[in-house]
Amino acid sequence: MPKFLLSTILLSFLCLIAFAQPASREELEKQRNQLKKEIEETEKLLNKNKLQTKENLLQYNLISKKVNLQDRVIDNINKDLNVLDNNMYKISKDIRRYDKLLDTLKQEYAKSMVYAYKNRSSYDFLNFIFSASNFNDAMKRIAYLKSYRSYREMQGDNIRRTQVLRKDKIVDLGQTKEEKNKVLDVQSKEMAQLEAQQKEKDRILLELKKQGKQLNKQIVAKQKQMQKVNNAIAAAIKRAQEDARREALAKANAEKERIRLEERNAKNSKTADKRDNATNVKKETTAKTEVRSTAKTESILLNAENIALNANFEKNRGSLPWPLDRGLILMHFGKNSLPSGTIMDVTSVTISSDIGSSVKAVFDGTVTAVQPVEDMTVVIIQHGRYFTTYSNLNGVTVRKGQDIKTGQVLGRVAANFDGVGAIDFYISNESSNYDPEKWLRRR
Repeated sequence: MPKFLLSTILLSFLCLIAFAQPASREELEKQRNQLKKEIEETEKLLNKNKLQTKENLLQYNLISKKVNLQDRVIDNINKDLNVLDNNMYKISKDIRRYDKLLDTLKQEYAKSMVYAYKNRSSYDFLNFIFSASNFNDAMKRIAYLKSYRSYREMQGDNIRRTQVLRKDKIVDLGQTKEEKNKVLDVQSKEMAQLEAQQKEKDRILLELKKQGKQLNKQIVAKQKQMQKVNNAIAAAIKRAQEDARREALAKANAEKERIRLEERNAKNSKTADKRDNATNVKKETTAKTEVRSTAKTESILLNAENIALNANFEKNRGSLPWPLDRGLILMHFGKNSLPSGTIMDVTSVTISSDIGSSVKAVFDGTVTAVQPVEDMTVVIIQHGRYFTTYSNLNGVTVRKGQDIKTGQVLGRVAANFDGVGAIDFYISNESSNYDPEKWLRRR
């Protein structure tokens, strides 16, 4: 009987394994479809750019993105193959377990059949029953013979069920091998596409290197333009500081005048006493101290009106909306290695998009400057002690001093030196430039 229980438990366990199906392949399939969709969108942008202009930084970045996406597709396929290999290993392992279980069940069944054959005569059964010492013992022996007969029948059923499960596993193994062969075919095609894309990337890189002199001129022009924009940002921040100081000074003078009038009225009043005068003097001293303390410990740009806005801007670090609904980053904040081999250090992020696309404010604020720089327009918006700058715009629709809401259209994307649409986006305060990508939400 212990062998019977052990066999039943083992069979139940293997049945559970038979119905367990991995879900990761479905997830990998979804990821692969999403990657293929991004590749198609990148291909459309690349083809569109090829029709409009000659080889440029945008084309190089697009083909680089496409190669990167293709690498991720192949990596996804490799993971899928690993899942299939694991499935095949588990199925093969289950088949071996079924083989061992069948051997055990058949041996036990053979023993029971031999025993039944040896004791097949009715005389033996009757002799076994009537040799009981009492009636209860005889009933127990009859029940034992019935259960033994049922056990033999169950053994046969277990063998048949195990054979069916083993057969199903063999079918699953064959299907899994077919799926693996299909995935291997897909992998081969994707590898061929990656090779073609890499060749196209190398070709564009070679063409860009041939344009070395022209590209160097564009880089120099771009650096001068960016320096002018940085100067415009610094000037706008300085003007905002000066305006804030004048406003703070005006408030302090108004407070002093109010206190002076109160003192004069107190002196003329018969009910005034020395304690009131001392209180007034203390108020004036406190007001002066607060003005000096604010100037020393906090940004002069912070006041009662914008301190909450400033805090909200800081809280939204990493979740600000992008200034463009769609776009590709051409240059990141900091050092950028260009195809020509030149290293370009920038204090903004350059985002490419279709010429004429809407440029939107990333947060509530006030326009502090709408300034022309060469043949483009720069819009600077203040958010407390922070400033966002949108460079290389045309068709600007806002004016200095205007209050702006998140997502409000500021202007349109203009063409850059390569003739493609792009803007430079900055985030700054009085002392630093920040990496905008760390403030914008992940796409």
